[in-house]
Amino acid sequence: MENILIIGSGGQLGSELEDYLVSLYGREKIYSSDIKKNNSNGENFILLDALNKDDIYKTIKENNIKIVYHLAAILSAKGEANPIQTWNLNMNTLFNVLELAKEKVLSKVFWPSSIAVFGPSSPRNPAKQFSIMDPTTVYGISKLAGERWCEYYNKNYSTDIRSIRFPGIISYKSLPGGGTTDYAVDIFHSAMKKEKYSCFLKEDTYLPMLYIDDALMAMHKIMEEKKSNLSISSSYNLSAMSFSPKELFESIKKYKKNFDIKYNPDYRQKIADTWPESIDDSYARNDWGWKESFNLDKMTKEIILNLKS
Repeated sequence: MENILIIGSGGQLGSELEDYLVSLYGREKIYSSDIKKNNSNGENFILLDALNKDDIYKTIKENNIKIVYHLAAILSAKGEANPIQTWNLNMNTLFNVLELAKEKVLSKVFWPSSIAVFGPSSPRNPAKQFSIMDPTTVYGISKLAGERWCEYYNKNYSTDIRSIRFPGIISYKSLPGGGTTDYAVDIFHSAMKKEKYSCFLKEDTYLPMLYIDDALMAMHKIMEEKKSNLSISSSYNLSAMSFSPKELFESIKKYKKNFDIKYNPDYRQKIADTWPESIDDSYARNDWGWKESFNLDKMTKEIILNLKS
């Protein structure tokens, strides 16, 4: 296995991806990086500004990196507070990695897209792989542009960039990073603290979701697949379940009888209203054998048990 670098390892997805890849390939093969250090950084951590292509190139050459998981990004809700900074970070860091792939410095890249590429004119139930896309957030706009650039580089420069349109990712190990689906992470921590949870979405807001274990498995699976089997060169639709805040609350109540919730929709409700309620991920299932392991109740039980321990 070639050496792997995670760019943006300090985020919700990156921190758990590092542990997952180390368990598969060994510590010596996995390098992590971010713009700043934190207490959880382990061996092979590198301080790295993803906006600086020369720094990325130097890191890659010094450590014989051939595969990059490029996860650095500002997410949907947080991005609306500073659109220009979000566009600059999300796009220019991607271009740095794409150019290194074009120059054959890298053999393979994973870059996550998002259901934020869909918008109010997109089919909502389900959103198809190929459909109208009119994102309303700068995060979604940057992800849609990124998809088009990934396909452009793949088709014109024979790069190997692989991508998944992630739904909301739910994890108990790390705190959420400023996304519109963050309620589905926050709610578990409130339940364990015996606090009444204030939900920023309406009770009947359905959104596609994915448990972190399935997200990690999906990334590994698509990266291990033969390139010739991948018919999508932009980004694959992916989903596992779709539920509302009320349904998640009721699932938690099976384990936390006294848990309570109130609904106080804020600016994130407007974003959620433009996103699909469910996703058609048949291309991922057919091309590289995607199949989720967790549904709502199985995920809830897993998180509650782990937060107790």
